[in-house]
Amino acid sequence: MSAIVLTLITGVGLGALYFLVASGLSLIYGLMHVLNFAHGAFLTLSAFIGFLVAQAVGTDSWGSFLLSVLVGAAVGAAFATLTELVLIRPLYERHIEQVLVTVGLSFAAVALFEGIWGTDPIHITGPAWLRQTTDVLGARIPNTYWVLMIAAVLVLLALVLFLQKTRYGMIIRAGVENRSMVTALGIDVRRSFTLVFAIGGAAAGIGGVLAMHYSTFVSAHLGQTLLIFAFIVTVVGGLGSLTGAAVASVLVAVLQQFANFYLGGTGDFIVVILLAVVLLVRPAGLLGRKA
Repeated sequence: MSAIVLTLITGVGLGALYFLVASGLSLIYGLMHVLNFAHGAFLTLSAFIGFLVAQAVGTDSWGSFLLSVLVGAAVGAAFATLTELVLIRPLYERHIEQVLVTVGLSFAAVALFEGIWGTDPIHITGPAWLRQTTDVLGARIPNTYWVLMIAAVLVLLALVLFLQKTRYGMIIRAGVENRSMVTALGIDVRRSFTLVFAIGGAAAGIGGVLAMHYSTFVSAHLGQTLLIFAFIVTVVGGLGSLTGAAVASVLVAVLQQFANFYLGGTGDFIVVILLAVVLLVRPAGLLGRKA
């Protein structure tokens, strides 16, 4: 029983991490129709800068942990904003060029990170509580998973409230539906679209810092590794659906954890099979809208 509880809860926690990475990806595609392959670079840079901030302040305190998360969000937002202004804005409605540019940026970013911080992983420590466990029905759950779950819920609620309840959220949704009409009303839609990238980058930044604590290391390839699962989650949940990304994140991670534990470490293979089945049976994804 304890093994099942442990596998289930850690699967949900891992799904929370996948959602933190995939939420920005899903938001940017859902509102901007841009497949951003440089999303992993946002995550990695945020993790490195968050690590440097924590090292400067002191890695064992909750204050340094929260500060590193906030700095990671700010770095991710800034990097995403710069990417949208310089590389993406001239290429709206030119999807092949968008893919080529963002893929090129992702490779260049990895090379730059390796040049600055080296190719070996840098091991990190955080608050002592994160390295401890909590007993649930006989299963000892690492506390890092609880932090991931709380962060994922807060990010999901913040994104939904922003899009549904704020003026800029309404402008963004209206601009996606009918850009020319919104522009005719004297509203600068381009500024709103840049804001979408900034929010997506901030979500990636939060995910990057928390992924660093989950993995207990940061490396130049951290974002690229997680980006693979983020794309799987985004496709399975439905491109552009935040709710679909949340559901798919939990489904993919729990399935992966159970397969790793009970089927001899075949979690990644099972996830790819799930992706193939979803693409064959429901190409739009679990909660995606048909084109």
